[in-house]
Amino acid sequence: MSLKQQLTNDMKAAMKAGEKDRLAVIRLINAAIKQKEVDERVEMTDALVLAVLEKMVKQRKDSITQYEGAAREDLAAIERYELGVIDAYLPAKLDEAAIQAEIDKAMAATGAASAADIGKLMGVLKPALAGQADMGLVSKLVKQKLAP
Repeated sequence: MSLKQQLTNDMKAAMKAGEKDRLAVIRLINAAIKQKEVDERVEMTDALVLAVLEKMVKQRKDSITQYEGAAREDLAAIERYELGVIDAYLPAKLDEAAIQAEIDKAMAATGAASAADIGKLMGVLKPALAGQADMGLVSKLVKQKLAP
């Protein structure tokens, strides 16, 4: 079952169960997916849906930081709840050792050996690790690996 279909099924289940907060978050996700479909005139694949979810996660994390800085714990709690619901649809995150292994494999495949090859290496790693790793961490590890 596709991720998009899973979201639709979960939305129906949340309606039937009367889970208003969860339903609102799933509707937000579906609206973001629909907006991307309309804007880019594409059929959403699981990879594209994951990209939308990752963007939403990043937005929620930024909002939580902002709200905590402004001493608005009530709004931060709402964002944390939304983050939890969105995170449930993302695949499990890889640990640092697994990311290092992927980087080593990509380095062997591309022949990357210096800092000039970071772009080439990230081009291979980004689709391979989509949804499974924080790309900021991956970028940091790649830079460490290729640093002179």
